[in-house]
Formats: sequence, C-alpha cells, structure tokens
Amino acid sequence: MLDPVQLRSFMAVAEAGSFTAAARGLGLGQSTVSQHVARLEAAAGRRLIDRDTHHLSLTTDGEAMLGFARAMLAVEDRARAHFAARELHGRLRFGASEDFVTSRLGRVLESFVRDHPAIDLEITVALSGTLHRMLDDGLLDLVLAKRRLGRPRGRPVHREPLIWAARSADIADPARPLPLIAFPPPSITRAAAIDALDRAGRAWRIVCTSGSLSGLKAAADAGLGVMVQPRSMRPHGLVELEGGPGLPALEEVEFIIEDVSVRRPPDSPEARAARILTEALVVGGIWRNG
Repeated sequence: MLDPVQLRSFMAVAEAGSFTAAARGLGLGQSTVSQHVARLEAAAGRRLIDRDTHHLSLTTDGEAMLGFARAMLAVEDRARAHFAARELHGRLRFGASEDFVTSRLGRVLESFVRDHPAIDLEITVALSGTLHRMLDDGLLDLVLAKRRLGRPRGRPVHREPLIWAARSADIADPARPLPLIAFPPPSITRAAAIDALDRAGRAWRIVCTSGSLSGLKAAADAGLGVMVQPRSMRPHGLVELEGGPGLPALEEVEFIIEDVSVRRPPDSPEARAARILTEALVVGGIWRNG
C-alpha cells in the first residue's frame, strides 16, 4: 500500500513545510511531489495534509503517517546500506553544527559506521559559519548545519523557531540589559538574537561566550543569562521564555545539508557514502533531542 517514493515526497513536504521547498530539496517538480502525496492519501484512504494558499499542516493521520514513513524508509536505507557496504570504502569528512550534540546524531553516525566499516568517517563539530567555510575550502565533504531564512546555501531538511532559554524567567529583567550567553561569531543564533534585540530597542550585553554548547549550558544553568537555541534543541533543565517583557520574537531557522558532490564523480565511494549518510540524517529526525 505504501510506496517508498510517495513516502519520501510526503516526508519531505512535512519536514520542509511546503511543497515548493520539498520539491526543490528532492530535485523534482512541484506537481510531481503533489501527485505523490495525493496518491499516498488515496492509498491510505485518509487526508494527511491540510493546506491552503498560505499554510500547510499535518492532520492527525498525517502525523501518524510521518512516523511510519520515517521508520519504513530508515529500514529501506539500512537494507540498501547493508548490501552496498562491501563496495564502499574511502574517507568521508563530515561536519556538524554544535547544536546537534544533544540530538540523535550520535545514533545515526553509529549506525552508519556499523554498516560501512570500510569508510573512514572523520567528524568535525563547529559553528555553522565555520563549517560552510571549511566546505568551501575543500576541508569537508558533507555538512549538517543551520542557516538563516532566505539564505541560499544547502538543502533544507527542517525548519523551526528559535527561542529564548534560561534557568528561570526572572533572569530576563526588562529594567536591565538582557544578559546574553552566546556562541562566538559567526554564530547564527548569536546574530539572530542581537538583530532581534536591536530592532526592538532592547538593551543587551554578552555575559558569556563559548564555542561549545556544554559551555553555554553550564553558564545558563548557573543563572548567568539567556541563550538562544532552536526550540527542539533546548537544553534539558532550561525553560523557554515565551514572549516575556522586553523579549522580541525570534526568527525561524532552517537546518540544511550540503555536500561537495559536484567536485567528485557521482559514482565515487565518497560521493555514494555522502548520499547514504545524507538520507540517514534526513530520516533519522536528528533535530529532536536524543
């Protein structure tokens, strides 16, 4: 009943939040993606997506189908990886944004290494801006990172709001400059927070800078200030400050995957390994806390 091609299109729409973005990410026409979703709905006998000209959301049955799609496609990818494993060899240099250290990324990488023992996987964890530069300089083959909306880089695989997070709401005293805990430049979350505060005319000061998420969380746990993270990656123990006094709304952020496949033959072991790992990252739901 469930066609994997249709499931991939449906999952791409659900994750990207639009048919246009899903079609672009899949390299298909928008009408093709729409047909895939319509056929999947017909096969299931249920409406999976509510949509109008401005908004798209999953129905209750759509949420259930998304879970099934992830599970079924993950099994298919593991099966493909298993039977291709003996042919894959070489080195894959993978870079991931610091935000993903608390996600399911570790499980996905563990499965990849187990299924492809002849691939030497080299992992770099850094800020998204740093990873993009390393990719451009030929130092990485595949990057999982963030980007601000409207930026052209990479294949978008997920989108969600940024939030203010702190040990408690009273840290954001509107009578005082907002104490910010942030990654150093060129951090995307840092830039988004400062831009939002400046537009709102809210005074702020940097009280802690750290290149590691664990360092930022330690400062937030100590009550030093407020940090900004994607909503699904809010560190445990911190609360979301929802529209508190003097806290402007933050923009959404996109998670993207980008590789340098154009620089390598598409049938090379490295390019094939990058494609397999990319699909594992997409179906693995790594933007949810581990």
